[in-house]
Amino acid sequence: MTQQLLPNGSIVILKEGEKKLVIYGRKQILALEEPQMYDYLACPYPEGYVSPEFAYVFNHEDIKDIIFTGYQDEEEEEFQAVLAEVRTE
Repeated sequence: MTQQLLPNGSIVILKEGEKKLVIYGRKQILALEEPQMYDYLACPYPEGYVSPEFAYVFNHEDIKDIIFTGYQDEEEEEFQAVLAEVRTE
């Protein structure tokens, strides 16, 4: 069974990291020579988005601690089904 992605608004600390990050996007493609998909897009907490230099992409397995889990309702549950389809493609 695959891990559900955290909802937007979740706050995490990455492995090897100390700074809290707030997730504001999921299933992000980083356009490099070979595009690569990441589970999350986040920015520093509590500062929020400042500039592209302070936006981070990472995968679920890179998370060390989940400090806070973002808001979840029926729309989020429905969107989790969409995200699960993207994860298996």
